[in-house]
Amino acid sequence: MSVTATLHSEWIKIRSVRASYGSLLAVFSATLAITLLVFATVGRAEADGTDDPVLGAFYALNFAQIAAVAFGATAVSSEYAGGALRISLAAVPRRGLFYAAKTAVVGASALGVGLVTVFATFFTGQAFLGEDAIGLGEPGALRACVGGGIYLALMALFATGLTFLLRSAVAVLGLLVPFLLIVSFVVGDLAQGAAAWLPDRAGQQILHQDPAGAPGPWTGLAVTALWAAAALAAGWWAVRRRDA
Repeated sequence: MSVTATLHSEWIKIRSVRASYGSLLAVFSATLAITLLVFATVGRAEADGTDDPVLGAFYALNFAQIAAVAFGATAVSSEYAGGALRISLAAVPRRGLFYAAKTAVVGASALGVGLVTVFATFFTGQAFLGEDAIGLGEPGALRACVGGGIYLALMALFATGLTFLLRSAVAVLGLLVPFLLIVSFVVGDLAQGAAAWLPDRAGQQILHQDPAGAPGPWTGLAVTALWAAAALAAGWWAVRRRDA
């Protein structure tokens, strides 16, 4: 199969597998719903009490990253259900092409939805703040919107690589969801310096108006990219070395 045909087939899989398509939609819908709920109820109070209005605009991205991880995991785990991977590799015998097409489609889909989600979240939240609202001209706001979309795509790719390695969305979600919601905060309290280099902590530096300390906004996003690259490299090793 040609590169174009392989990419098209992977896009069809994402659209037709309910779990992955639903997870991708949840990145946008769940984030926007939480933003509406939070800003419509306590938005003004939070705006008055925050020292970082840019970071405060992206509270709901804590939940968007869970949906992005779920999307990356389910987009891959469907290949291991009912021997679907054997069919995929029969159609695309070049495993490198198959792997590259899968990760490219997952990454591009997550990036597109992530950017739309982050910008929509920003403008929706600010609509409730009245005179306390900020715009894209606020220092760090545009950077946070663009970087936030990239961050969501990187987290989806991080889950993609781990799912190829572990062959189970349940295992990956069971590992990453508690890590993102609990472990990262516990480690952050115990070891401030080391925690700054974790994939979520480093990447979320891009959401701060004026990040304090290392690694900085774009460097932090690069650290998350290295985590995603390492996971994808491990996933490629698993696809290349193991039987379908």
